[in-house]
Amino acid sequence: NSRTISLLSQLEKINLDSVLGESDNARYVTSKILHLVQSQEKTRKEMTSKGSTGIEVILATLEVNSFNLWLWVHKMSDQFKFLGGGRRASVLVTKGGTQILLQLLLTASKDSPPNEELMVLLHTLLAKIGPKDKKIGMKARINGVLNISLNLVKQNLQNHRLILPCLQVLRVYSTNSVNAVSLGKNGVVELMFKIIGPFSKKNTSLMKVALDTLAALLKSKTNARRAVDRGYVQVLLTIYVDWHRHDSRHRYMLIRKGVLQCIKSVTNIKLGRKAFIDANGMKILYNTSQECLAVRTLDPLVNTSSLIMRKCFPKNRLPLPTIKSAFHFQLPVIPASGPVAQLYSLPPDVDDVVDESDDNDDAETELEIETENDDDKDQHFKNDDIETDINKLKPRQELGRPIEELKMYEQFFPELSENFQEWDLVSKEPKAFVPDANLSGPIVVPTASEE
Repeated sequence: NSRTISLLSQLEKINLDSVLGESDNARYVTSKILHLVQSQEKTRKEMTSKGSTGIEVILATLEVNSFNLWLWVHKMSDQFKFLGGGRRASVLVTKGGTQILLQLLLTASKDSPPNEELMVLLHTLLAKIGPKDKKIGMKARINGVLNISLNLVKQNLQNHRLILPCLQVLRVYSTNSVNAVSLGKNGVVELMFKIIGPFSKKNTSLMKVALDTLAALLKSKTNARRAVDRGYVQVLLTIYVDWHRHDSRHRYMLIRKGVLQCIKSVTNIKLGRKAFIDANGMKILYNTSQECLAVRTLDPLVNTSSLIMRKCFPKNRLPLPTIKSAFHFQLPVIPASGPVAQLYSLPPDVDDVVDESDDNDDAETELEIETENDDDKDQHFKNDDIETDINKLKPRQELGRPIEELKMYEQFFPELSENFQEWDLVSKEPKAFVPDANLSGPIVVPTASEE
């Protein structure tokens, strides 16, 4: 019987009527709810408590009313602060909030030009609740809104207020491998490099989000190959050196780590590692890491750089008769010819271990495999390791004692050892049978007369 429940009942009735011109009444009721939410913590808890229909009523209001009311309700939703905590955001997801917001985004994108204020609010909400919805990438692809955020970024590169939440949503989308490949085909990798370079300390928050999005995109081997083909490995190293030189007070450690994460993602493929070596990346990361050792807060940069260098360092077989090893392992006998002699005759800078980690990867094959893996999540899980052969699953019956010890009980169970005769009604002669070894019943054996 609280004031909030009464207002929610009025708003629900307005939604059910959905009569033209009711938006003013809905706006009036939502303003009252907004005032209560902003002024009373009790109301906020009541709206998101278990069994409450408050969020469902608000989401229903978003579906049935005009854009002006959507803006108003979105502002109210932002003030609700159920996005401020993980539990409250999860409540919004479980009530179907993600699906409704994606549908609103699709409808709003059809306007020319789209409402900027509405786009900012929609993307802000999606960016906040996206990490709580594991299937948001698949939902976005099914609803056809995957490229809406990408197109907004392409058309508004100078409007940082708009593209910041769009990049945050793209970062959430890119956690899905199928989405990452699809966005890469539409030029998202090239777009990210336009945002992160050249070096500038303006809009560092936008730079950080763009680097996180790029690192997620480059985890796809298709996008990583695309970045290598366009020479972006050298660009990433240049950007990292610029930030290392200009960030003398170490205020932008997260941006520098974001660049390293992009390099780490692109070097997951053989072409990326080769491009890293060719761009003198080993020397660059080694020198910058040496300069970071004195500052304890830069340990994450040193650790990430070490992982990249270890991954890209040429691999050799033991024994190593070259300067690459601190120890020299000499074989007792080295044949004059053969594979061992060929390895020993190689120059020091040659990688004698063939890297075939991704020679057979194909972009289209990868996309098909990723699509199948993504679709499997929505189907019943089938484990191929589960044994289905009944004969193998049937437990084997083993005697607890040897047969010799069990013979003392024969007198108590003569039917298990003696031969009995069964009268054959057809031939009017006795029919002999013997017991089955598995104790499952007698096996009838024909007599000599029957043979």
